[in-house]
Amino acid sequence: MELIQKKVPVNHNLFLIGDDHEGTILRHNEGWLQFIDHVHSSIDGLPEKNNFIVDHGDLIDAIDPLDPRWYGGLTAEGSILQQIERAKRNRASIKNKIICILDGNHPLKKWHVGEITKDICKHLGVRYGTWSSKITYTNNRSEVLYKHYCIHGSRAISSAADDPKRVRTNKQLRLKRLLKNKSGDCVLMSRGHSHWLDRLPPEHDVYLADDGVRAYQQFIESDHTAEYIHPDLRWYVSCGSFMKPVIVNKEISGYGEVGDYDPNLWPGFMLCKVRNGRITEIEPVRLD
Repeated sequence: MELIQKKVPVNHNLFLIGDDHEGTILRHNEGWLQFIDHVHSSIDGLPEKNNFIVDHGDLIDAIDPLDPRWYGGLTAEGSILQQIERAKRNRASIKNKIICILDGNHPLKKWHVGEITKDICKHLGVRYGTWSSKITYTNNRSEVLYKHYCIHGSRAISSAADDPKRVRTNKQLRLKRLLKNKSGDCVLMSRGHSHWLDRLPPEHDVYLADDGVRAYQQFIESDHTAEYIHPDLRWYVSCGSFMKPVIVNKEISGYGEVGDYDPNLWPGFMLCKVRNGRITEIEPVRLD
């Protein structure tokens, strides 16, 4: 795990992305360009310079003819070396906005080729986040605004429930279980790997207090800078992906189809809005 310090304006936008999978024919190329355009845009009146990115890994698909997911070569475009070069070019215009890039199971599986993600980061001049990182965001006076735990992830997020509301709730709680014990002082906890675009916001329960004269209700709020933040008061994020679930009428089967996965809320990414040093909303951005 890497410990990263990042100085940011108190009002900023944080793009939580992951699972680009450059090199698969299922990659949403137009969606990536949509993301790049969004990063270079003003959001809620804030200047473009207030936009930052955390990339949760799997930059390339890294599937070759020896991989059982090759499917006769139909789901891969270019050699691993060509995928690496394209991954570098894809991030050239946004490299100064990237706080860190995490590793992923796809490039990591090709360890015999080299430290793929680390080498891409070195080329771009971006911090290599290893498998997980903990980012402390500070203001211009180096005062802590909030902390962020991010990881690529390795375990699945799924549910066997029949009701769609229960399915989503079960998956959100699974996301929370996978992240909540990784770090106790992070109000933001995010994860890639699952290609699922969703988040679980803080649950602000109600309690009673009094001032000696009257009783009143209060919402439980989190102190973003506390040494320990209760798990119910944190944001949990699954960052989606840049892969299409299917391509039709091309005689191509994606590994989601072959793996018998249900349709998911992807592709897309998450946009975290921070105002006055506090996270006010994390919005899913679906790709066209």
